[in-house]
Amino acid sequence: MIPSPYLLYLGNSTEALSVKTSRGVAAWRPELCIGEFRGEACTLTVGLDHLSFAQAYAQGAKTLIIGVANAGGVLGEATVSHVVEALKAGLNVASGLHERLMSHASVREAVAETGRQVFDVREPPANLPVGNGRPRAGRRLLTVGTDCSVGKMYTTLALERALVKRGVSASFRATGQTGIFIAQSGVPVDAVIADFISGAAEWISPAREDGGWDLIEGQGSLFHPSYAGVSMGLLHGSQPDALVLCHEVGRSHMRGLPGRSLPDLRTCLETNLQAARLTNLDVKPIGVALNTSNVDRDEARRVCEQVEAELGLPCQDPVAMGVDKITDRLLECFETCEYV
Repeated sequence: MIPSPYLLYLGNSTEALSVKTSRGVAAWRPELCIGEFRGEACTLTVGLDHLSFAQAYAQGAKTLIIGVANAGGVLGEATVSHVVEALKAGLNVASGLHERLMSHASVREAVAETGRQVFDVREPPANLPVGNGRPRAGRRLLTVGTDCSVGKMYTTLALERALVKRGVSASFRATGQTGIFIAQSGVPVDAVIADFISGAAEWISPAREDGGWDLIEGQGSLFHPSYAGVSMGLLHGSQPDALVLCHEVGRSHMRGLPGRSLPDLRTCLETNLQAARLTNLDVKPIGVALNTSNVDRDEARRVCEQVEAELGLPCQDPVAMGVDKITDRLLECFETCEYV
């Protein structure tokens, strides 16, 4: 367990998606967050008090979470310098980036000097199995997407909250660094060797006999040339009984790939269903979750109504509208509903 409370690190970020880890932890575990640290060039905030490392430590913070993401998952000189400062101020440090904290001599020296701890949550568990595709007890839902960073984690967490509120046993299964910080467990599947991705999904959602649901956080998109492999491995290892399709309204191109358009929703959904049937022939689509933050409320409602008419599935923005209709379909229609 990573010691809390947390100070969330935004660094010198200027792009909203680059601080999605800090934003996610602040949104879903606010009780664990003391404040945020922003570099001089940072133009963003997650709405917390801006604190120095010393101020955060004095207010009870125990761990600095490196809540930023970038291409390649590198720390960078400025971040390494800030990590060392935080350690010397008395904080532990946890990172979700691919580059390991202890790969830097200055960090190793600061750890030795201060006795503080560092945590790399993108380090997969040892001895993950290879996936076998054998049926296992329990019910599982997987979120899939038209692209990266369209709201799969938020949707999965919202569904967990909604099910638990209704008295249904439900467990969020984290597969990315932000989800792992929130759940305090999980597997960073984008850091797992390709042959073991489906096995990792089986490992985090084992057989369960309580009639509840494992809600598995999706990653990437089958239509993204860079990350489709991770998405496919999760589809096969999750053996999902239910899929929820996630999409951001108004996104002009695949993240990081200008000029490459996103798939239409029906094509994306059908392709995910076809892939999922390798390990679960009975997989069903349950709903569509839209990120409508780029449009006004009236347009958001109009788009949701249009999607519902086109696909015959409930469609909501989990943040702005909740997930009651999607949850209703999951609970009330799962055994009998048909997708046309």
